[in-house]
Formats: sequence, structure tokens, C-alpha cells
Amino acid sequence: MPERKIPTKLSDSERANLLQELEGWTLEPDRDAIRKVFTFKTFNQAWGFMSRVALVAEKMGHHPEWFNVYNKVDVVLTTHDCDGLSTLDVELAKKMTLFAAKV
Repeated sequence: MPERKIPTKLSDSERANLLQELEGWTLEPDRDAIRKVFTFKTFNQAWGFMSRVALVAEKMGHHPEWFNVYNKVDVVLTTHDCDGLSTLDVELAKKMTLFAAKV
């Protein structure tokens, strides 16, 4: 099995460029993370979204911090391996936004 590469924290210039590409995601004020609350019409739509994200997150080896109540999914992304934001967070955020738009 290939050795897993530890992600690196985004530089200030990478952060400025990559984060402006994210629709609706905001920086967390008290930690190096981004957050978005997704709202769906029903619980089933929210759960379906989470199931789809879970499959991709598992393949990426990068898992969201999230909380679900009925039709809302509150997501925080950060990379624990580098103690801050990495390209993994940006990549997963983009996929989550895309999946939510297709629900």
C-alpha cells in the first residue's frame, strides 16, 4: 500500500485564491476552518446528501465535521493532519456544494 502523503496547510496566497472559489463557505472565527450550512426540503434529502458525501470523503481519506438536524447539515472542514486548512478542504467543499445543488 502506498504511503499516505500528509497534506500541508494553505499559504496566505493559496488561501486567498482558493477560498474565493467557494460558494457560501465562510471562515470560522476561532479556528483555521471553513463552515457552511446546507438546507434541504426534507430529512431524506439531507440524509441522501450526507450519504453521497460520506462515500467521497472515505475515498479521499478526509472526513467532515458535521451535524444534522432534520433538513439542515452544518459542515465544518479543516485538516487535522496539518492543523488548519488544506487543499483537501477546498476540494471536499467544492464537491459538497456540487452535490447539494443536484439534490
